[in-house]
Amino acid sequence: MNKLGLLGKNISYSFSKAYFQKKFEDKQINNTTYENFDIESIDLFLSIIKNTQDLKGLNVTIPYKQDVLPFLDKINKKAKAIGAVNTIKITKKGKLVGYNTDCYGFSKSLKPFIESHHKHALILGTGGASKAVAYSLKKMGISYKYVSRKLSKGISFTYDTLTEKDIKEHQIIINCTPLGTFPNIDICPNIPYNSINSHHVLYDLIYNPEETKFLKQGKQRQAKTINGLNMLKLQAEKAWSIWGLE
Repeated sequence: MNKLGLLGKNISYSFSKAYFQKKFEDKQINNTTYENFDIESIDLFLSIIKNTQDLKGLNVTIPYKQDVLPFLDKINKKAKAIGAVNTIKITKKGKLVGYNTDCYGFSKSLKPFIESHHKHALILGTGGASKAVAYSLKKMGISYKYVSRKLSKGISFTYDTLTEKDIKEHQIIINCTPLGTFPNIDICPNIPYNSINSHHVLYDLIYNPEETKFLKQGKQRQAKTINGLNMLKLQAEKAWSIWGLE
């Protein structure tokens, strides 16, 4: 029996387990299971590897996409450039190899919405997923700036310093924070939403709820809005191909 799973913290809401279980049913795959490994600390990671027989691969989610790096035997070139891993393959020799499929899922799901005026982006948040977003935007020829709660190296704006002019100049805005995730659906990143218009694309990596408060604010102002569901499906399929279990 092959085992796969999701590594994260407070992940009972997660899409991955239900997605792969349905995939196994649809494809009549009877020799593979998928489970959540919900851990309080990344220090428990190696005990999962040691104590889970027939484990072949893992997806990695918040907050461990960067924390897991030191535990890996090898990191794929793209994942190394991004600085975050969301997929781990466990080889026949027991080696842990890290990959990033978020960049594939993000760029492929964003591209259909990009027009010639979409040249500058704001990335809200600085976690592991934001690193894949930044990598993808760079590959697409779109410049980006980070927004975070505090100014530090590489951060261009805080939520307090972001102006209406900044919003007008950056017509792609990507929420990489967990703000607005179920059950806390009444919150959203604190940005000047009044400057958003029909030229904007608002992309939220959150998929539960389907339409976050962040996306509703954009929709009210005629912006194009995208949630994270298609990105998740695309990155999940990419991970499946990396595990190579078919």
